[in-house]
Amino acid sequence: MEPLTVAQQELYDWLAEYVRQYQHSPSIRQMMQAMNLKSPAPVQSRLEHLRAKGYIEWTEGKARTIRILQSQSPQQSIPVLGAIAAGGLVEPFTDAVEHLDFEKLFLPPATFALRVIGDSMIEDLITEGDLAIMRPVANPEQVKNGTIVAARVDGHGTTLKRFYLRGDRVTLKPANPKYKPIEIAAKQVQLQGVLLGVWRGYN
Repeated sequence: MEPLTVAQQELYDWLAEYVRQYQHSPSIRQMMQAMNLKSPAPVQSRLEHLRAKGYIEWTEGKARTIRILQSQSPQQSIPVLGAIAAGGLVEPFTDAVEHLDFEKLFLPPATFALRVIGDSMIEDLITEGDLAIMRPVANPEQVKNGTIVAARVDGHGTTLKRFYLRGDRVTLKPANPKYKPIEIAAKQVQLQGVLLGVWRGYN
């Protein structure tokens, strides 16, 4: 099986998780949004390469018929991609990327981890130094209110909070009365991941 480029792997992992969750393939527009692309051409190019390499197939002339052919084994380690604020302004971690070994635990494709900084989620038993294990968001519209998410807020960076959508406004609610909720227009918020669990090491 011919290896994939980083961009092709990113799309393949997202597709595999979407199909696993929803039992049907996404639209080109959903793939564009997930890959942060403004044109369908790069998505279509990646899809053609995935088909040529034997990872997916589809029925010509019919929408939403993508099928996953290559079943990759679950991740055996999770990359720690960086730090995430759970409070006020803090100095980010500058350590090299770590990896958590979960050889015997099934995890969705593209699962990742973020190191928690701050105490704004302490009443949800998430505290500074924890690793928040996240799955990518395949369809932001199906994230339920009250879900703990990693959310990127325009001009403010990324934060770990409970997510609430009402109309065209989003509230990102902390789990610590010392902090005020973040209330902002939905178009200014991008969901990076949904919390799967928390890993806490003790020395």
